[in-house]
Amino acid sequence: MSRKQIAELSNFFVTGINYKKTDTEVRGSFAISPEQYNNILELAAGFEVRDLFVLSTCNRSEIYGIADHPEQLADLFCSQTHGSAALFNELAYRKNGLDAIRHLFDVGAGLDSQILGDYEIVGQLRQAMKFAKERGFIHSFLERTLNQVLQSSKEIKTNTALSDGTVSVAFAAVQYIRDNIPSLEDKKILLLGTGKIGTTTCKNLVDYLGTSHITLMNRTPEKAEHLASAFDLRTASMENLPEEIKNADIILVATNAVEPIILYTDLEHITGKKLIIDLSIPCNVEKSVTDLKNVKLMDVDGLSKLKDETLLRRAAEVPKARVIIQAHLGELMEWHAMRRHVPVLKQVKIKLQEIHGSSLLEGPITGHSSSANRDQKIQRVLNVMATKLRHENQRGCFYIEAINEFIAG
Repeated sequence: MSRKQIAELSNFFVTGINYKKTDTEVRGSFAISPEQYNNILELAAGFEVRDLFVLSTCNRSEIYGIADHPEQLADLFCSQTHGSAALFNELAYRKNGLDAIRHLFDVGAGLDSQILGDYEIVGQLRQAMKFAKERGFIHSFLERTLNQVLQSSKEIKTNTALSDGTVSVAFAAVQYIRDNIPSLEDKKILLLGTGKIGTTTCKNLVDYLGTSHITLMNRTPEKAEHLASAFDLRTASMENLPEEIKNADIILVATNAVEPIILYTDLEHITGKKLIIDLSIPCNVEKSVTDLKNVKLMDVDGLSKLKDETLLRRAAEVPKARVIIQAHLGELMEWHAMRRHVPVLKQVKIKLQEIHGSSLLEGPITGHSSSANRDQKIQRVLNVMATKLRHENQRGCFYIEAINEFIAG
């Protein structure tokens, strides 16, 4: 299937699941790791899919791409997930063409996030785009679309209050601790995972709770040590996890491992109350720990239900964000419409260059000895023709008109 056989806009699809219809356990079964993402790209040709990228966050797992049918994308995606294709098809949404692009704009702006205006999605979107582009799966249409989405998101961030204040899943965890733990002075906090979410959580713990009784653990010890040195915190080896779990009052998990790293058996014989907050997708704390009377477990779905004044202010900014999105969407659609006329504009340019160099013509044309003047005049004529083509589809008429305008000087 060649590129020319696929109409870019009409064959652009997104299919995926998000927090609106699925819980953390289901989303976890469709979470995509870098290795799975790479496998999807390597298998894409076999599913007759080209331009594509995958967005997998704690809120959503989606695949965007150009294909003949959305089922090609869904089958490709599910070939690498732990969740079944049958379950995915039952729960997934599918959007096509302009609806798919509008959805992508909403995602990039944080309008479709579990916590409204969550700006972390921008970094996740950039990373997903970079991963696919480096492997040759982002071509002109999808690259232009993604860049327009990112420009829109940046303008919304700059000119509205949609992302103002500190509200994210990481901050919501800190807010929950602050609101539900009466006294933190003597409480020991264990943070597992020092990736992006873990680092943000650590900073929030220090900045907003004013505590330094925090122990950091990570599969790569150097990362934990680097973050700990910035805030003068303690680190521990993952080999000592059982002992650290026993000693901690509050445990935050941001490890994003494939399987749970905190199990029921790790806690069943431990006395004393513990709060565990699982920020990972898939969940990295075994669900059955909720059966233990002394353990309170929160996940990202529970944290997202927290409401405060910041989120209310953000909601009031949604109409402003929509106006900005519409402007950028209009620019994208104008660019897309003009791409249909690129071949005829190229033909006209070649013909005008031939006319200018013809020794059979006399008058104003032959007087243009400067190639710079010639190129400026040709470009001016092409710009006029392009503008008219945007509004009326009469290529033959405008072809003749452009040549006449050039000759007339």
